[in-house]
Amino acid sequence: MLNFISIDITYLMNSQHISRINDVLYYIHQDIASDLSAKRLADFAAYSEQHFHRVFKRVVGEGVHQYIRRTRMEYAANQLMFDARTPVIDIANKCGFSSLSSFAKAFKAEFQVTPGQWRHGEGISLTRATIHDSDVAEGYRRVANLILPRPKIIETQPRLTAYIRHQGYNRSIRQAWVALSHWAEEEGRSVSQQFALHHSNPAWVSLEQCRYVACLAIDKPVKLRSVVNQLTIPGGLHAVFRLQGRYGELLPQVSLIFEKWLPQSRYKLRLTPAYVHYHKNHFLNDDQQFEIDFYLPISAF
Repeated sequence: MLNFISIDITYLMNSQHISRINDVLYYIHQDIASDLSAKRLADFAAYSEQHFHRVFKRVVGEGVHQYIRRTRMEYAANQLMFDARTPVIDIANKCGFSSLSSFAKAFKAEFQVTPGQWRHGEGISLTRATIHDSDVAEGYRRVANLILPRPKIIETQPRLTAYIRHQGYNRSIRQAWVALSHWAEEEGRSVSQQFALHHSNPAWVSLEQCRYVACLAIDKPVKLRSVVNQLTIPGGLHAVFRLQGRYGELLPQVSLIFEKWLPQSRYKLRLTPAYVHYHKNHFLNDDQQFEIDFYLPISAF
């Protein structure tokens, strides 16, 4: 996932501020290597720079520089762990760093080890996020020896969606889906095509900080943007895995894809977020069962 706004506080804020900061977050995640200075982002959102800092922190829950640094470091951690062939300097450049020394300093400040040590597995056990959700912890144990399904490698088209951002990967995600479903009902829109963006790797991002975006496919733009906004899920080459199970087992299965399938494949991660297409949504179904297609954005070496 983005210290995403939660449904509990959204109505205390000006809807236009939320919409404009949502646009900024989308802009950031389109290309985390680009110039993401506060001045540029403030101009993009049509704020003065000083006011932008205040509004961003109020909506997102952390400062813009901290947010961007954390986003870049999470991406770098994934690349270093699951792409052993790309030079560290190339990963640094993809994360918006022009020098290896500045990247190494920022990485060590975030993960307490150097990029080289991280790539060789040093410090992972110290940094690996503690799973406080008992269902997810049990899910990791249940799927530890799971044989992953063979993925389909396909080119996908961009998908226009309406969305609500959410912070935390736990049952509170249901709040986002309920709110999004109510919005769709009021707008007379279908809820049949449900997607979600997964921005965070729960292996080293706490579940409370994982970034999640609930999305509904739409065939026409959102007229009045506020808590519900619109974004386009990027297309491109993806490895698509059909996964199923019950609440607590999805993140462990996704972790297996990153930790077992990806390093052994001939592919590497792209910058765009992974996402799921729900055929059964465990956050909405009473039986808490899921059936999904998991889309991992990849490129050939």
